[in-house]
Amino acid sequence: MNRIGFIATSFLIALVVLSSTLFVVDQRQFGVVYALGQIKEVITEPGLNWKLPPPFQNVSYIDKRLLTLASVDPEPMLTAEKQRVVIDWYVRWRITDPQAYIRNVGLDENAGANQLNRVMRNAFQENINKRTVRDLISVRREALMADVQREVLEVVKGSKPWGIDVVDVRITRVDYVEAITESVYRRMEAERKRVANELRSTGIAEGEKIRADADRQREVIVANAYRDAQAIKGQGDAQAAGIYAEAFGRDPQFAQFYRSLEAYKQSFNKKGDVMVLDPSGSDFFRAMQGPGAAAPRR
Repeated sequence: MNRIGFIATSFLIALVVLSSTLFVVDQRQFGVVYALGQIKEVITEPGLNWKLPPPFQNVSYIDKRLLTLASVDPEPMLTAEKQRVVIDWYVRWRITDPQAYIRNVGLDENAGANQLNRVMRNAFQENINKRTVRDLISVRREALMADVQREVLEVVKGSKPWGIDVVDVRITRVDYVEAITESVYRRMEAERKRVANELRSTGIAEGEKIRADADRQREVIVANAYRDAQAIKGQGDAQAAGIYAEAFGRDPQFAQFYRSLEAYKQSFNKKGDVMVLDPSGSDFFRAMQGPGAAAPRR
């Protein structure tokens, strides 16, 4: 029984020791084998590999993919005309030489990102100091990004290479600092208000001009219409007078009788009208005195 237990324990120990000598390198990583703290080997191809069990040899992994570093809490920078601007940027980079990277930068990707962030800020500050705000927001931005990338590559590939490659540098935003931005917005708002007030005043003036012209045209049209109406009315009155004269000339007694009726109609058109006349001594009621009373007295 003790022999079986010993064999099982020995098998388990051998299995543990064997598993500690095997490691798998992913296709997205570099495998770095250390022997007593020194780099023994760098595995660049994916697959199953062997090493001595700890503490004789250990393995660590470094990402070999394309990495992205973006600006965080960017600090204001001065342009050539001494304007304070804020730049948002990002850089695409990758580790190409794990041994040089570990010796000169650090053991993981964060160490390289921290140091690369510092170099990027310095390169942007140096290049932005040489350019105006107009250059930063125009097509010359491409030249700025190319200059920054070149300076960063000079640093990371200098006398102590970092073992990395900077693939691309991009600017995502260029803006004034908050205090200047508020001032710019206020100036823009004041300018828009000025333009709006100018347009509003011009519109009011044009409206008054249109209304005045419309009133003038209305007065002219009304005057012309009144003139034409009076002319037509005069022509109608003349024709009516001619017709009346012709009709009354044929029968004077009927004409006198008709005029008397018209006079009665105008005199008694209201219920409260009262007239005090002497019927016997007045010709006004002659039409009411009999059939022969309408004839004029001789």
